[in-house]
Amino acid sequence: MSGWRFAPAPFLIAGPCVAEEGDLLPRMAERLAQLGERLQLRVCFKASFDKANRARADGPRGPGLERGLALLAQARQASGLPVLTDVHEPEQAAAAAEVADALQVPAFLCRQTDLLLACGRSGKPVNLKKGQWMAPEQMGGAVDKVRAGGGSEIAVTERGSFFGYGDLVVDFRNVARLREATGVPVVFDATHSAQQPGRGSEGSSGGDRAVIPPLLAAAAAAGVDGFFIETHPDPARAPSDAMTQWPLDRLESLLRRTLRIWTAARESEKE
Repeated sequence: MSGWRFAPAPFLIAGPCVAEEGDLLPRMAERLAQLGERLQLRVCFKASFDKANRARADGPRGPGLERGLALLAQARQASGLPVLTDVHEPEQAAAAAEVADALQVPAFLCRQTDLLLACGRSGKPVNLKKGQWMAPEQMGGAVDKVRAGGGSEIAVTERGSFFGYGDLVVDFRNVARLREATGVPVVFDATHSAQQPGRGSEGSSGGDRAVIPPLLAAAAAAGVDGFFIETHPDPARAPSDAMTQWPLDRLESLLRRTLRIWTAARESEKE
């Protein structure tokens, strides 16, 4: 089993939005490991044990901390991939760190001081999602909080900004601004950037996965260090973010196109 670092670039964080029962996680992790080998791309498997930010009280949240971590451990064992999961409360960080190779702080929680300090104390790499309302320069404070807790392996993720009512927009100037403000690798979250918050059925988040390829192309050209893509073998049946998860059987072609652009952009910087 390998650990995880946010360098060297490029890398991929991918997996379903939320952990599901059965053999879904091990099967997906194995396929993603094989994909990483074919593309010579470092992959970290992602799934959340809890989706605490739901539009409705009865929205599906996942299997919970104990069971969710057990499912992630199965995926890790089956594939050999490092695994990453969200944490929502300071008390979850140490428990999650016993299984996960990296922790992630959701965008809505990126200013929660006690949570960020706990993630830093865990000793694991931490991926910080940029709040949808925040300027990139404000993420410097979030990174400093993780460092104050003892964390040193940190990344920040761009996932779009609120635009009017019920939509997000991505400002790709933020890639350079985030890197300058924080001094850490920058990840682009293609699937959450395609969300349309509050525009789904019955108050859930909607989205348009058709915009994911051009968003990834722009992120690759802008020089991100890593890509975050939620994927599922049957997105329509996914219990969370069904509108924006990318079909697993179409992921390889999407990544090949994205990596060609990323490589071309890097080569042009050398000229």
